[in-house]
Amino acid sequence: MTSPKIAFLLILCFFTIVFLQSGLDKVFDKKGNLDYLYSLLGSVFSKSIIRFAFYSVTLLELISGLLCAAGLFDYFLSASSLFGLVGLIVGSFALLILLFGQRVSKNYDGAKTIAVYFILATAGVLLA
Repeated sequence: MTSPKIAFLLILCFFTIVFLQSGLDKVFDKKGNLDYLYSLLGSVFSKSIIRFAFYSVTLLELISGLLCAAGLFDYFLSASSLFGLVGLIVGSFALLILLFGQRVSKNYDGAKTIAVYFILATAGVLLA
């Protein structure tokens, strides 16, 4: 196994953890997460837009986390990186939605964290 493939698999492990934990947290603590988002973004966006973005990001994170996990198994079973690649792309869309909200709300520290995740996801796409 080459170093780029090992790096790709480590990135898939990272995003499996990140997106499944984040998505499941949103499922199990929906009220707490929505209350936080209303307080953070309520002066910029309506509650209905925040709620739509919340459900969209939750769904994208869960799908991405599952695809990244499937990508790990798929790679070891058939040396295919398709599921992992699609998982990273789907997760990147979730990150872009989150980045938009952070930037518009002027939460630049939060936006920096998302930018780091996005760079790592992009590296994973390049390594696939």
